[in-house]
Amino acid sequence: MIHPRFLRGWAASAPACFAGARAVDVQSTSDEERALPDVILATGREMPRPESESPLLISALGRLGLSAALRSWGPGTDWSAASLVVVRTTWDYTANRSAFLTWAHECAAVTSFVNPVEVLASNSHKGYLCELARAGVPVVPTRMLECGSALRDQDEALGQIKEEAVVKPAVSAGARGTRRGSPAELAPHLAALLRSGDALVQPFVGEVREGEKSLVFFGGDFHHAVRKVPAPGDYRVQALYGGRVEPTRTRPVELEVARAALAQVAVPLSYARVDLVETSEGPAVMELELIEPELFLSHHPSAAGRFAAVLAGLVGEPPAASSAKQP
Repeated sequence: MIHPRFLRGWAASAPACFAGARAVDVQSTSDEERALPDVILATGREMPRPESESPLLISALGRLGLSAALRSWGPGTDWSAASLVVVRTTWDYTANRSAFLTWAHECAAVTSFVNPVEVLASNSHKGYLCELARAGVPVVPTRMLECGSALRDQDEALGQIKEEAVVKPAVSAGARGTRRGSPAELAPHLAALLRSGDALVQPFVGEVREGEKSLVFFGGDFHHAVRKVPAPGDYRVQALYGGRVEPTRTRPVELEVARAALAQVAVPLSYARVDLVETSEGPAVMELELIEPELFLSHHPSAAGRFAAVLAGLVGEPPAASSAKQP
């Protein structure tokens, strides 16, 4: 099981909901309405780019008779006023992980909260990939180095890679801080990362040039998948770097690997995304996204509705009950 062992230490322009939903607009509602949404979707205080999924989910919740609102994580909101808080697009949390986890603990103490805080703690540090590997789940080979690791340990980690390597911060998102190159080229970057935090060293998986698959789960059940393809000559699949998303089919072996990874999580999940890359030995986990993943709701006609139905089943649960109850 994955345990929380790594526990170290535009809402202002949020999009309005789609027509027909009984949703709470962050900007234009009365004070009374703003204080009493059924569901709050937590978003970032500083967003790197606009996002389009929250309106889809707000609209789907509205069709179920539930009001919803976007709020930036952190102080300034009476989180207890909502029946359910859902961590959705908190894409800036990696800049202050400690404050984010403190907020999550405080929020979960006063209202139903998903995904559970212990999941946020463990999944916000990419050392979970090593935990998955030890459990026998196929993952991209990963060596984790702790902050301040000795130079000999850095050299050893890079020396185990014969061709190209990838070095990234253990707490990061959106490929920020990720670099690819020869072990010698990456040595200064690894040393710089380790001066302020933990870091990962991985072999570069060439197959990622052909793309990776994202498998999306709601309430523990697989729902849909997409293929993310990098721009020609790149390996990063994020839109920021020119990546694109396209529909795809999921093979049984891919579902098997994704489910094996999720089986290592000790508590039920309301939502999850498993990113896989095809290797010479079969599909392997690149990322297990359990905090604020893009869920590609627009890429399947029933995705937003299914997610909303899972969340609706948690509305009204007492604080911490959402961690113990399977949606």
